[in-house]
Amino acid sequence: MKLLSAALLLSAPLIASDWPQWRGPDGTGISDAKNLPVNWSDESNVAWKISLPAWSGSTPIVVGDRVFVMSPSKQPAKAETVAAEPAPSRGPGNRGPGNRGGGRRGPQLSGVNGPGGEELLMICLSRKDGSELWRSQVDSGNELKRKQNNSSPSPVSDGKHVWATTGNGIVRAYTVDGKALWKVSLKDSYGAFGLNWGFASSPLLYKGNLIIGVVRGQNTDDPGYVVALDGETGEEIWKVDRHSDAPWESKDAYTTPIPVEVNGNTQIVVSGGAYVTSHDPDTGSEIWRSGGLNPENSRNYRIIASPVAANGIVYAPSRKTPLLAIKADGKGDVTDTHLAWKMEDRAGPDVPTPISDGTYFYVLNDFGQISCFEAQSGKNLWGPEETGIGRVSSSPILADGKLYLVSETAEVAVVQAGSNFKLLGNNSLDDSYTLSSPAAAGDQLFIRTGNHLYCLSKS
Repeated sequence: MKLLSAALLLSAPLIASDWPQWRGPDGTGISDAKNLPVNWSDESNVAWKISLPAWSGSTPIVVGDRVFVMSPSKQPAKAETVAAEPAPSRGPGNRGPGNRGGGRRGPQLSGVNGPGGEELLMICLSRKDGSELWRSQVDSGNELKRKQNNSSPSPVSDGKHVWATTGNGIVRAYTVDGKALWKVSLKDSYGAFGLNWGFASSPLLYKGNLIIGVVRGQNTDDPGYVVALDGETGEEIWKVDRHSDAPWESKDAYTTPIPVEVNGNTQIVVSGGAYVTSHDPDTGSEIWRSGGLNPENSRNYRIIASPVAANGIVYAPSRKTPLLAIKADGKGDVTDTHLAWKMEDRAGPDVPTPISDGTYFYVLNDFGQISCFEAQSGKNLWGPEETGIGRVSSSPILADGKLYLVSETAEVAVVQAGSNFKLLGNNSLDDSYTLSSPAAAGDQLFIRTGNHLYCLSKS
């Protein structure tokens, strides 16, 4: 079995130095970027930084000579301070919402006095110097969803077009030069989301189609679903219901679909609602299904961290534990037949999505501790190791032989990838509330904080 590079699945002229979607060119969080910096300061290795209108968990994408970001408009000056709730033992992820297990208010998040303005914007920047090339209002209507707002889904591009999705369910298509093409509403087409803490799944682009997973159920009787929209027109190609017998909030998830190739055939894998499911990319029909993500049938086992795949194994996190490694060549119910290994004796990630290069499997937990396992066997090689960066809601990336980890306070740890733990660097940016995962392309590292977008490269 082998994993097909998602870069080959995209239908337009992307190049190796692009980062065209939330988890990068292969949907794995891995980049072929080289010569990236380990340390930086105001005086060195910062190519440019630009102020953004407001904070967001959406990850920047890099396509050719452009960088695209989603953002609310600037928050009105008289907006009242809003106390954001910390994730109950697990925060929002990738910028899915943060856990949502209780109704208590937590302390105010540093630098956050509300969700940002009402407009939800797509902003196109020059990759060379960060100057703004164009912006468009994708949607309106913004609110604080515990730790996220309605700009959480990351955009995606095929090199000619760029697509934006909002937490309100609006999907819009543009050319990379900013010409608006079409707009659809998932809510108008398929009903209210019914997610307890808002919608945050980013779309997957596969052979010109946008594939979107809506794993829902706490506040609606309608089943969750997976839908494929034609990237050129916005028309529905297929839609399948995704049923779950999970109780209450455990029906909800904030994960993003991933493509996996097994024995020459591509599958689309979706995680959440107590199950991992695999779907035919041409019809949406279910190929296999694995339970086991909510072994105690808990009411609040919503899932934030997305699945990842390497060498025919799908790695599916839950709410810290268990984490399942599932062989992806099954049919039907594979819960008992295709489990490669399971991590249940230690806390895994709640929000950050793990990362694997097929040899090693890296797990970053919400408290900034990182571990490394053998990808095929699950044997612990090292960790959990302290990185010194504190609370984490963004997902790590692997580039240039290094893991880049970003905390909620814009601290960045750089860890050597491989069988031995080594902390290479620890850097601070602007200390603002940071949820977005980093991106790497060419010889540049892009980190979005609560206040700025930074482009880091060796001076």
